[in-house]
Amino acid sequence: MRHFIDLLDWNGEQILKLLKEAARIKKGLLKGKHKPILEGRVLGMIFEKPSLRTRVSFQAGMAQLGGGAIFLNGAEVGLGNRESLPDIARTVCEYVDAIVLRTFLHENVVEFARWASKPVINGLSDYHHPCQALGDLLTIRETFGDLEGRTIVFVGDGNNVARSLAIAAGKVGARFILSAPEAYRFDQPFLEMYQTHVRGQLDEIADPAKAVANADVIYTDVWASMGQESEAKVRAEHFEAYQVNAELLKAAPEHARVMHCLPAHRGEEITDDVLDGPHSLAFPQAGNRMHAQKALLIWAMGG
Repeated sequence: MRHFIDLLDWNGEQILKLLKEAARIKKGLLKGKHKPILEGRVLGMIFEKPSLRTRVSFQAGMAQLGGGAIFLNGAEVGLGNRESLPDIARTVCEYVDAIVLRTFLHENVVEFARWASKPVINGLSDYHHPCQALGDLLTIRETFGDLEGRTIVFVGDGNNVARSLAIAAGKVGARFILSAPEAYRFDQPFLEMYQTHVRGQLDEIADPAKAVANADVIYTDVWASMGQESEAKVRAEHFEAYQVNAELLKAAPEHARVMHCLPAHRGEEITDDVLDGPHSLAFPQAGNRMHAQKALLIWAMGG
């Protein structure tokens, strides 16, 4: 079964192959060529968390590939509450050809996939966001060409986005640097997992100005993710020196570009002049979510 739970079991060659397919699909779309590769296929989408990019990119992607998508609000489905997770997985698989699950607990994605008879795609969990990482790599590849040897600096919390991008970067030969306060760096289980499955170039540098000195990409995300709203005030104090702003860009090479997975808390982790400025890739990056996921959907459903 072609589940897509995280990127730990993917190698660099597999990731690059998918990115090349995504680029080919995007090029065809820009030329007005729509191939109904997934005609008659249906994608089920169960989301416990709010979403803009993930939901729209998957639904639009399926439509452009000739298929359809059904959106199910997680609260209505009641994963593990209204009905057991195994029962939901086995039932929904009777109706659809693949499922995107966007949930709080990563264990829910793993358990859902264990019972599912159709491909399961992790649309976000508290520990991994692999679809975001694919779109990010596609954007970096478009901007700089080869991914190998590039330096990606993540300024902010070592969260699910940072973990997945670190894994993806290591698989394709890029260096990944996390710049965060000590309490918000990668956890030890993740570092052990990284050494077992990736063994790439992974560093942690506390000073953001030093971290971005050789950056090709400066990446940031909100300081308090969904589910961490109660920590927002404390986190804002801890991350005050980690804002991506014009001053930080001066410490980076001129060619460095800025990425943000969005939504952005403007004036907190990033300033307006940077997010809307000439160094920003944030909105083409958002667009590339769809192209990368179209390639992923074709892979998962065997189109």
